Amino acid sequence: MAKAKILLVEDSKAQAGLVRDFLEKNGYEVIWAENGKAAIKTAKTMSVDIILMDLMLPDISGNEVCRWLKLDEHTRGIPIIMLTAKDAITDKVAGLEAGADDYLPKPYNEIELNARIYASLRTKALQDELRQKNRQLEDLLKQVEIMAITDQLTGIYNRRRLITILEKEFRRTKRYGISLTCMMIDIDHFKRINDKFGHQIGDAVIKETAGIIAENAREIDTVARWGGEEFIVLLPQTKKEDALQPAARILNTISEHKFPDIPDERITASIGIADASAPSIDTEEKLIHASDMALYDAKKRGRNRTELAP
Repeated sequence: MAKAKILLVEDSKAQAGLVRDFLEKNGYEVIWAENGKAAIKTAKTMSVDIILMDLMLPDISGNEVCRWLKLDEHTRGIPIIMLTAKDAITDKVAGLEAGADDYLPKPYNEIELNARIYASLRTKALQDELRQKNRQLEDLLKQVEIMAITDQLTGIYNRRRLITILEKEFRRTKRYGISLTCMMIDIDHFKRINDKFGHQIGDAVIKETAGIIAENAREIDTVARWGGEEFIVLLPQTKKEDALQPAARILNTISEHKFPDIPDERITASIGIADASAPSIDTEEKLIHASDMALYDAKKRGRNRTELAP
């Protein structure tokens, strides 16, 4: 704290010189502003640790300067000690109500001033530390939240998050009579890839396939890993027939993609599509099951293709 930077706001050059000499002898760096506007500008453009503010300034009052600084999120954390010849209780209250952290009447004892500065800097250091820990905690909570809804391998949504979104979209679909399509995607002959190249290469194929699917989805779509080598894409406000084009784009991109670890292998996928418009599909589970059955048909009819549920 001995290296702290102090903004001294004092209209009297002589008084400012005396205070400045004392502060610099005590190891502080001092910036002088002779009026309120200069003080506000300096506080906003330079990094200062504490402000010593004279109440009586030639342009605007110290209370007004204090109020402006405390309203600004970038300067509100700077402690302000108000210095003034006025010693009335009402003056002290006005300064504290404006946001001053301390109040010292003139003439003041230099030892007391130094003690007040030290106390304010100590409080600021504790507050800064608390804010930093709060930010770290917020970042940690965000990371935990992301981990809870994200598939660790692929970085897309996990099954739990998909179910939450599906429940919400399904209710909206049934309530307002809008379309909702479910696209289930499965990598063809994935067991052979694992058996031939190992699980590490298999994981790489799953990860890259997830990236291809996500890149070919719209912003309003939800892409998730359902499990293993299976993925689901939810397409709100989309009929199953309208999902054929993005499905074809996904299949073509996967089949033409050169997987770096196995460049000579041609990887393909199959897709089953169902929508919630059928009267028999009255639950989210039935929508998933219908797309799964359509996927089974795609596998049975040769793979690397798309099939629509009846």
